[in-house]
Amino acid sequence: MDKALQSMIENMPSKTGKPLEEWVKLLKTKSFTKHSEAVNYLKKEHGVTHGFANTIVHLSKGEDTPTDNLVAGQYQGKEHLLPVFEKVKNFVSALGEDVNVVPKKTTVSFVRKKQFALISPATKSRLDLGLKLPGYPTTTRLENSGPFGTMCTHRVRLEKPEDIDQELKDWLRDAYAHAG
Repeated sequence: MDKALQSMIENMPSKTGKPLEEWVKLLKTKSFTKHSEAVNYLKKEHGVTHGFANTIVHLSKGEDTPTDNLVAGQYQGKEHLLPVFEKVKNFVSALGEDVNVVPKKTTVSFVRKKQFALISPATKSRLDLGLKLPGYPTTTRLENSGPFGTMCTHRVRLEKPEDIDQELKDWLRDAYAHAG
């Protein structure tokens, strides 16, 4: 199991009020037709944050490794970009024990108290890394958020593992700090 997912499961009782098993048991008593309905139920009725709600719903469906399943789906036909994703994920996960890696259908969010980065395969040859860096000017490399809209303030295009250089790591560290 992914280290970040395991950490999220371990922190679930203190962050949500119940261990995973109780949340799964609760969801099994309901009948939702869509994933988002179950997530919204947990958020509205039980005050669970989006990242935990999304993880609980995925795990309640019997998916043993939701992170791997969702990420594999994102990179189908773009497997050559996985080393770039993994390098970003490993760096971000090492920023602190409070980092949650939250896979979704088309993106993976990196969340502390709030989301501070988001990564998505944008094309067959490129990933887009969204960052929340309020007040930072745009540059040739640190672009306007583009397709991420208000979820992020900036976007960086990544094509190869070498693109995760010191400058990018500094931006990720700053985004992480702002989210705490």
